[in-house]
Amino acid sequence: MPAPDAPAPGSAPGSGAAATGPVPGPSGGRPRWAVGALGGAGDDGTEGRGRGEREGALAVGADGDPPGPGGGIAALSLPYQIVAAVSLAVVGMFACVHLAMAFLHVAPSNTLTKQHGEAVDDWVFPEFEQNWKLFAPNPLQQNIAVHARAEVVGDDGRRRTTGWFDLSGDDGEAIRGNPLPSHVNQNELRRGWDFFVNSHTNDNRPNGLRGQLSERYIRRIAMLRLEGHQLGGRIERIQLRSVTRGVEAPVWSDEKTDTRPYYRVLPWWTVTAADLPGGVSGGRTEADK
Repeated sequence: MPAPDAPAPGSAPGSGAAATGPVPGPSGGRPRWAVGALGGAGDDGTEGRGRGEREGALAVGADGDPPGPGGGIAALSLPYQIVAAVSLAVVGMFACVHLAMAFLHVAPSNTLTKQHGEAVDDWVFPEFEQNWKLFAPNPLQQNIAVHARAEVVGDDGRRRTTGWFDLSGDDGEAIRGNPLPSHVNQNELRRGWDFFVNSHTNDNRPNGLRGQLSERYIRRIAMLRLEGHQLGGRIERIQLRSVTRGVEAPVWSDEKTDTRPYYRVLPWWTVTAADLPGGVSGGRTEADK
């Protein structure tokens, strides 16, 4: 009768039933556990070992301990875990506040917007402005351009009036073909003009407390834009107008659209030092002298 530890008669090393037991660890350390598998046809048991690995053979680390936890925050030390958790909490709170502010901005008038409307507007404008005029019920069907001209006094004391400068056209040229256009070119003049129109009557009289504020705002925008033009003298007065044209209907539509220009001309405004901080050098505005 063969010894219990001896292989079965006729069996080759690496074939037959392999025992499951501890495997001595490196350098005399704690043993590693391994699960054997049935050997294959090869004398060295290569095929059997491959099948055993595929069937779930388990081998722990060289030190005999089970594998540690995976990556992520759990793999960080305690101080870094705290920093990561606080950062995630701050980002989550900011996202919740932003979503709430954007919702209140586009929502119908309610108790919260009546009490905290100014705070909501301060958060949203100008970077996060929400404008639904692109969609129903009233999509934009007009092109509105803002023009400006100036009354200039030359070095010889003679007074002359410039032609109309297309301020909206200048913004369009700066935007067209630019993959990252400036927010100033896209919205400053447009929003400033909307602000003025909504706070004035059709005869250009203020209809509320914000009328004078909107007037000062649009005057400063016009002066900043005129600064880029060599006018050959000191600006003493400016005048603005808007040109409104209907968007032409597509060729496949039978709709008749009035595309004639309609003008809204504002009165002449005398330029003061308040219209541009520090005045404008270079023979444009020098009201502080």
